[in-house]
Amino acid sequence: MKTFAIHWLAHAAFASTLTLLIAGTAPAQAQDLKIGYVNSERVLREAAPAKAAQTKLEAEFGKRERELTELATRLKAAADKMEKDAPTLSPTEQQRRQRELVEQDRDIQRKRREFQEDLNQRRNEELAAVVERANRVIKQIFDGEKYDLILQEAVFASNKVDITDKVIRALNAPATPGSR
Repeated sequence: MKTFAIHWLAHAAFASTLTLLIAGTAPAQAQDLKIGYVNSERVLREAAPAKAAQTKLEAEFGKRERELTELATRLKAAADKMEKDAPTLSPTEQQRRQRELVEQDRDIQRKRREFQEDLNQRRNEELAAVVERANRVIKQIFDGEKYDLILQEAVFASNKVDITDKVIRALNAPATPGSR
């Protein structure tokens, strides 16, 4: 919570400073200043390359996730069966089955951690590629439309300066040879 408050205060201080700088400039200069804002979260949620990356990850990791779910289901069924059979089992057999269940549970937890680590690594790789492409598009818009400043994080931004839709449209457009 403390980190969030510090992070928020830093953003607020930056926004306040930026506002004072803009307000402090002569009116003629302020009118010449062209500022844009991009909602990065929306780009990563709505742009075709981001959706394609998510679909790719689901295809790549879906089978492993289903296997883990199946292992967990089998473990639960084995635990339920042992609980049901417990009154008729010898203490030695109960201990043996209990050890097997604990061993299976550890194995599933280890596989789940490995799966999560692999998924996170691949997600980061895919998102990095989308972010890199989005940044190139933003730079093209910046240069082509003669922006003075484009922000990707802001406390508040009016629709007048929001160029998120423009960035998403550019990302969704078919890639021309050499543009990737």
